[in-house]
Amino acid sequence: MRKNISNWGNYPVLNCEEVSFSMEEQLLQYVNTHDRVIARGNGRCYGDASLGEHSVSTLRYDKVLAFDEENGVFECQSGLTLDQILDIIVPRGWFLPVTPGTKFITIGGAVASDVHGKNHHSEGSFSNHIVSMKVLTGKGLTECSPETEPDLFWATCGGMGLTGIITTVRFTLKKIETAYIRQKQIKAKNLDEVLQLFEEHKHYTYSMAWIDCLQKGDSFGRSILIVGEHATKDQVAAKAAKAPLELPRKMKLTVPFNLPGFVLNNFTVKLFNALYYAKNTRRVIENTVPYEPFFYPLDAILHWNRGYGKDGFVQYQFVLPMDKKDGLVAILQKISEKGWGSFLAVLKTFGKQDDLISFPMEGYTLALDFPVRNGLFPFLDELDALVLQYGGRLYLTKDARMQERVFWDSYPNAERFREIVKTWNPAGKFRSAQSDRLNFQFA
Repeated sequence: MRKNISNWGNYPVLNCEEVSFSMEEQLLQYVNTHDRVIARGNGRCYGDASLGEHSVSTLRYDKVLAFDEENGVFECQSGLTLDQILDIIVPRGWFLPVTPGTKFITIGGAVASDVHGKNHHSEGSFSNHIVSMKVLTGKGLTECSPETEPDLFWATCGGMGLTGIITTVRFTLKKIETAYIRQKQIKAKNLDEVLQLFEEHKHYTYSMAWIDCLQKGDSFGRSILIVGEHATKDQVAAKAAKAPLELPRKMKLTVPFNLPGFVLNNFTVKLFNALYYAKNTRRVIENTVPYEPFFYPLDAILHWNRGYGKDGFVQYQFVLPMDKKDGLVAILQKISEKGWGSFLAVLKTFGKQDDLISFPMEGYTLALDFPVRNGLFPFLDELDALVLQYGGRLYLTKDARMQERVFWDSYPNAERFREIVKTWNPAGKFRSAQSDRLNFQFA
């Protein structure tokens, strides 16, 4: 059925044929009889990476295949979402090895994006924890791992669906004693201080910082650093200790409709940032919290993307090498001067990673939301130029408008990636609006 589809940013909106499947045979039949196919999970990537002429929804392909509770190995079909997995594994004392800022993504999407979380500096991205997976490529259904068909494996991790449709994934889990996080929050008066705090707290497994990108002068880049560890049984309150792997159910809020565009303006962003920074009345706050508000604060507000209005928004995420702090300053200064701040500006550090096409590199990554408006894309082109100047790159999962030159100039293994994709997707059967925009020539 053809319909207008957009992903989480509500931009762009494309008219696509969307089909779903619940059996492998249905998928094989459809792929064999159609071209220009791309997999789509829960639509939580922000741009057009999972949009195309024929978008194949994996959401009905969502069965658990195996769960080794003794060794913490989980295998499932690609349409299962992280929240569904967490409902199964947390009560049994296990947690995801890596998780992004939302649990409402599919496991297939996690692989295709090679998602990272607050623990990249200590535990890498999701691909570091995959045992094996099966991919329906242009050559048929193929099982791959770091040892078996490694080229296919690494081109699929972070490859945005261009090697084919991921059907099953087997991955390792992390042992936990409780469903709680021992959290520490530290206010930083400016960018220099928060970067120093990252260094001082790099021994923590999880870390990230909210950053006020509209401040100037001595308060430029003021932030709140948040670090944490999985809490042990003796670190939770007595009531929680009685059932340490269970969380009380909470009502979720929702944004029922697209808010008018005038709701988001410089005044409201500045007000939000001021209130968010002021909410921590002490410089250092330590407490124990359920894992959900620590990892997934925005998931408590259903359809929060509607807050950016009917025109949608883009999330702009880049990474710069660790020794290019001056580049981070230059980009934040340009944003501050423009006055186009973001409610949700998140700064994290990445550890070393030198995979084929995955986004992370050792350095600083910053993610910001910008509502779509007149003049936005030329402004983002200016930010792109700075990212390239300082040796960085943009996250394909968040991208909705990057020019092809930026991609090919910033991903050092892009040509090698294309050659591997051409091996497994020789006729360009699997392609998306994003791959077309980036001029990804398959022939």
